[in-house]
Amino acid sequence: MAFTVTMMSWSIVEYGKQLAASGELGHAIKAVKWGTDYLIKAHPEPNVLYGEVGDGDTDHHCWQRPEDMTTSRRAYRIDTSHPGSDLAGETAAAMASASMVFRHHNPAYSNELLNHAKQLFKFADKYRGKYDSSITVAQKYYRSVSGYADELLWAAAWLYQATNDHYYLDYLGNNGDALGGTGWAMTEFGWDVKYAGVQVLVSKFLLQGKAGPHSAAFAKYQQKADYFMCSCLGKGSRNVQRTPGGLIYRQRWNNLQFVTSASFLLSVYSDYLQSAGMHSHCSSGPVAPSELLTFAKSQVDYILVTTQEPLATW
Repeated sequence: MAFTVTMMSWSIVEYGKQLAASGELGHAIKAVKWGTDYLIKAHPEPNVLYGEVGDGDTDHHCWQRPEDMTTSRRAYRIDTSHPGSDLAGETAAAMASASMVFRHHNPAYSNELLNHAKQLFKFADKYRGKYDSSITVAQKYYRSVSGYADELLWAAAWLYQATNDHYYLDYLGNNGDALGGTGWAMTEFGWDVKYAGVQVLVSKFLLQGKAGPHSAAFAKYQQKADYFMCSCLGKGSRNVQRTPGGLIYRQRWNNLQFVTSASFLLSVYSDYLQSAGMHSHCSSGPVAPSELLTFAKSQVDYILVTTQEPLATW
């Protein structure tokens, strides 16, 4: 849920005018608030966050209305003795990004979200550990494969975006190598692996001239952002698979989560480059922002079946 809130908030931050023009901005904001209201309730103390209710096995075997369920609804939490930096970090990112959504029309709620985000980031960073080592029932269905380092950077990036506090900018600059932000070259972006998203956000700060003393470190983040874009376009050293019809293909189960998340990163990165008058850099040469956007559009068109090509073979 937290990752969904973060991505919806990012969509509103970047494309709020377009959503308003289509009459969907109010619906999008309402959906974000539904999520953040829940996350606020799940964070009753600075160093306590509830991360799961029930368990995957019983839930997957129960096809009833919630009102009729008799299975256990035990709530599982992380705290200082049972840490979960990945869960707390992603929730901090969700709260920070959502605070930007509500900043102008509900400033009190925005400040509340930001306070939760700061507390959760501090908790995640100070008491480090994987959440599924503390909430072990999550391992079968929502295992944290990538660990928590990417979520720490992700949360810091969103807190800087929301606050302009250089503490978080310095955190990104000083911890990029140790936490993998400048080292991991990714070909996927999703609820478990956030590195590509971090690298795109930090590239934005660099392109906007906000890197300060961290320009060299942030340039390394951007190199990895370019790597992700090139892999999607098929112009990298390790490219994303595609179906015969041209759709990004990561896995058989719920593949579209990776298609939509990649398409979003391609779109926003295209915008960031366009605003700065820059290109992406692939092994085959420079790539214009328009090419990134065109490919992102091709993926969305495929999902919506607006292409004229036959899709029977995927």
